[in-house]
Parts: sequence; structure tokens; C-alpha cells
Amino acid sequence: MGLGSTAKKIQGLSDRAEAMYKQVQKLQDRITGLEEELDETHDTVTRMDHQLTEQRALLLAIAEEQGIDGEEILAEAAIDEAELEDEEAVTDDADSAAANEEATAGETASQ
Repeated sequence: MGLGSTAKKIQGLSDRAEAMYKQVQKLQDRITGLEEELDETHDTVTRMDHQLTEQRALLLAIAEEQGIDGEEILAEAAIDEAELEDEEAVTDDADSAAANEEATAGETASQ
């Protein structure tokens, strides 16, 4: 093997290493940016959660002044939401089953 081909191989390795280094740098920059966005999102969610807690307490106090049982209303709303989620889960399961049946029928027909 001549020195020329060795030099070409070394240059090729060097070029690939430099390209990989640049890719790693870009990935590090992206990860840093994502971490910053994650921190900002966490702060926003924490702030919104605190505001929601304050608003709930205020609404419950207003409801109590008006002679309304706010906790009962919240419990009923939670039940309604759970029932809706159950209905959606059943619908999603039925849709998945239908899609699986169609896929199976398509595979059988193509054989």
C-alpha cells in the first residue's frame, strides 16, 4: 500500500470525523434548546396550576356565598368527564378492532 492511498484514507477518516463532530455539536445545541424550552414550559405550567388553584378557591367561596355546593358540582363534573372518557375509550377500541379486521381481511384476500 502506497503512502498516497494511506494519506487518502486518513484524509477520508478526518473528513468523516469532522462531519460527525459538526453533527454532534448541532445535536448538543438542539438538546440545550430543548432543555431551555422544557424549563420555560415547566415554569408556565407551574404558574398556571397555581392560578387555577387560586381561581378554584375563589369560585368555591363565591358559590358558598350564593348557597351553592361547589364541591358537589365539581364531583358531578368529574363523574361526567370520566363517563365521557369511558365512552371514548370504547369507541377507540371498536375503531381499532375494525381496522384490525380490515387489515386481516386484506391480507387474506391478497394470498
